[in-house]
Amino acid sequence: MTSTIQSPWAPYVRVAKYLVLFAFVVVFLMPVYVVVVTALKPPGEVSVPGMWELPSAVSFDAFAAVLAKPEIQRGLLNSLLLAVPAATISAFLGAANGFVLSKWRFRGADAVFALLLFGMFIPYQAVLIPLTQFMTQIGLRGGLDPSGGLFGLILVHVVYGIPITTLIFRAYFAGIPDEVFDSARVDGAELLRTFRHIALPLAPPAFAVAIIWQFTSVWNDFLFGAVMTSTLGWPVTIGLNNIAAVQTIPFEQVMASSLIASLPTLLVYILLGRFFMKGLMAGALKG
Repeated sequence: MTSTIQSPWAPYVRVAKYLVLFAFVVVFLMPVYVVVVTALKPPGEVSVPGMWELPSAVSFDAFAAVLAKPEIQRGLLNSLLLAVPAATISAFLGAANGFVLSKWRFRGADAVFALLLFGMFIPYQAVLIPLTQFMTQIGLRGGLDPSGGLFGLILVHVVYGIPITTLIFRAYFAGIPDEVFDSARVDGAELLRTFRHIALPLAPPAFAVAIIWQFTSVWNDFLFGAVMTSTLGWPVTIGLNNIAAVQTIPFEQVMASSLIASLPTLLVYILLGRFFMKGLMAGALKG
């Protein structure tokens, strides 16, 4: 019988690890603390030297002032109209691609998958000029679009999201035994029926990963929103920039608007977090 001899330094090493992790948490939460504290201060107490000080009284004046701004109201609505369909559509397209590339293979499937993945490594700036010209020619950019460019921006984010969502679903479906889908083939189910009735019901964790990833990416986008949309279609990130880009910066309003703009992504994480962890544990981001 063998026994494991614990090192006398083991408790100290464990304490050191927790101290390091605690230090990282503190550093990470420092900006969050400043944002929340500044947003809750009365305007007269807001100053750069006093940004670490707690407010003498909690004030929601900054939130009221921000929510009354038309650019923030319109920006929040535009970002919702943009992020929800863009994330959903790209997730469903990625699910279809991932299913075919993992379970219904064809000649050249690996080459197609490699070409799709190549799109993940193309930076926005590299395609900005040709993309702008193309969207202008088809009438889906800025003032040419009755929605202010929202429809065109949705299309851009859907296309740009297909590589990552395809990777997520291909890795996820590859982890499901082939016998699950082979039995459907034996029963006479064609490709679309197998995908609809077997693959999709098994994929909520992968959908959670894909939708959270895409929703966060689309919601936080600034570059495409600034170039592809007009004033009518500006997302909330443009509104946040306009609040901060003034001669006298109202820090409390900037912080309050940042908190308001972060709530939708936080809500998505809260609602889909349970499935998100299942998707990660199932290998949805591996491969």
